[in-house]
Amino acid sequence: MKKQLLLVRHAKSDWGNVGVKDFDRPLNTRGFANAPEMGERLNIKNILPDVIVSSPALRAITTAKLIAHKINFDTEKIVQIPQIYEASEFDLLKVINHFDNTLNFVALFGHNGGLSNFANYLTGANIYNMPTCGMVLISFDTEDWATVSGGTGEVLWYDYPKSISV
Repeated sequence: MKKQLLLVRHAKSDWGNVGVKDFDRPLNTRGFANAPEMGERLNIKNILPDVIVSSPALRAITTAKLIAHKINFDTEKIVQIPQIYEASEFDLLKVINHFDNTLNFVALFGHNGGLSNFANYLTGANIYNMPTCGMVLISFDTEDWATVSGGTGEVLWYDYPKSISV
């Protein structure tokens, strides 16, 4: 069975408190509104992953949990992977190349610029800057995550909160 990867950039974060470490930055009001909205878009399109993996940074894991609620995914089953935080496209490739092959559809929640670069690397797409809470669904014609590499993916769907796509 083909593998599918949903890349999700965390929702809009709050920059209001300069004393908060980057890792601990929460979502802002818009972020708390956008994440459930995007989860509902996934639900409408019946885009439901086998597993959700996330950066452990507060804004990413919060986004993952808000979206998980909308797609009826148990938030206790979200897997936090520290290597996703501040990851380059090559760091992210190492993460997905080690996914268990029993998983056919993985949603990965992380950060930019790594995610935009990763989507472009995998597919040859030209996603300059994935907006906050933006999502790109990529399909791979393989049954083995270890064979996923540059240019092996195809963009099936790309959406973000300010688009009119549903």
